[in-house]
Amino acid sequence: MEATREAPKWNEDVAALVLQFVNTRADGAGRVENFGTASGFADWAIEHGLLDAAIVVTDSDAAAARELRDALVTVLLTHSGDPDVGDAQVAEAERYLLQAGVRYPLTTVVTAETAQLVAGSTGVPGVLGAVLAAVTEMAQRGDWMRLKACCNPPCHFGFIDRTRNRAARYCSPGCGSQVSMRALRQRRKHASS
Repeated sequence: MEATREAPKWNEDVAALVLQFVNTRADGAGRVENFGTASGFADWAIEHGLLDAAIVVTDSDAAAARELRDALVTVLLTHSGDPDVGDAQVAEAERYLLQAGVRYPLTTVVTAETAQLVAGSTGVPGVLGAVLAAVTEMAQRGDWMRLKACCNPPCHFGFIDRTRNRAARYCSPGCGSQVSMRALRQRRKHASS
């Protein structure tokens, strides 16, 4: 009898934090920008237990959160194989993420039961560091490439690719249909020209 390998345990909390962070941007479907103001970013961070309500958050903190989020979305689009994301965009996102890794350091916490990375700072740097720690943990578990952003341009919603072959490109069948319909209309337009 052949031994079956148990599927790796998916850490829903870690994935959820990253997805909740990247899915804070506005889109054409009615989602609003959560990080547009200092109070919007602070509310999100407090709601997710990442920030004490007494910490002062500035508009530049919200801008830093948007920059980190946008760099992560660019990387997640490459995970989806989005043809509209160019090499220059990816290189810029990776450059930013390298700088963010220095700006928001992580600390290793080792106990008898486990070892993990946590934000090495408190306040806003701690919030952004916690997101980077979650990304790092996902990568170390081999799950990072399963986090993707929808290839439907107005959407770009982050999602977990749960398909066996890891080939999902859209967050929902609706987004896949929208892309197919746009492509069909474009082909028809060119055929009639």
